[in-house]
Amino acid sequence: MNVMTAQSKAPKAVILLSGGLDSATVLAMARAQGFSPYPLAVDYGQRHRSELDAAQRVAHAAGAPLKILPLDLRAIGGSALTDDIEVPEEETEGIPVTYVPARNTIMLSLALGYAEVLGANAIFIGVNAVDYSGYPDCRPAFIEAYERLANLATKAGVEGQELRVYTPLIDLTKAEIIRAGHELGVDYSLTVSCYQADAEGRACGRCDSCRIREAGFRAAGLADPTRYSAL
Repeated sequence: MNVMTAQSKAPKAVILLSGGLDSATVLAMARAQGFSPYPLAVDYGQRHRSELDAAQRVAHAAGAPLKILPLDLRAIGGSALTDDIEVPEEETEGIPVTYVPARNTIMLSLALGYAEVLGANAIFIGVNAVDYSGYPDCRPAFIEAYERLANLATKAGVEGQELRVYTPLIDLTKAEIIRAGHELGVDYSLTVSCYQADAEGRACGRCDSCRIREAGFRAAGLADPTRYSAL
């Protein structure tokens, strides 16, 4: 059996791909599990738009066809990533202002629609309940509830084609995620995690996401390939 035939028979999976470290790892994990990945990125008006360029790089490196959907969440605002709210550079209590209202619910719904069109019964998302920065839509209870909803609300679900939402990073620390991706050959220099990266994708080194990423590489004992802007 040639490679093209093997790929055509592999089960399809939609991968929510932000261009960050976590979603790049999830893409590699899905492929390692035998899925044919269909990465999906959303141009939602995010402040750190260089992550979309990163998503293109990650998808290209994986040989997967990236789809980018436009959806302007700036019309709603309410987050430091979509509104004129300053990105915090110190640790804060409670749910941080970088939380985007209903983002994962919206992203999963777009992925669900794409999965139905593709005939895919799997969605992968890189949510994490360990280093999750306090976001309520990264918790296992949310994912479980959404999976139930997805199977109730779709033609595929009604016809008995059960859809699963895979969260392979949900219980991993950032260091464990990085080690797993490293073993799968993920090139983390292609990714952008910073909440306020510049147009070239260089990280600020000060925001919450930068601090978690840097600490993760340090704990994993691996060199950090992140490009930083001049401080």
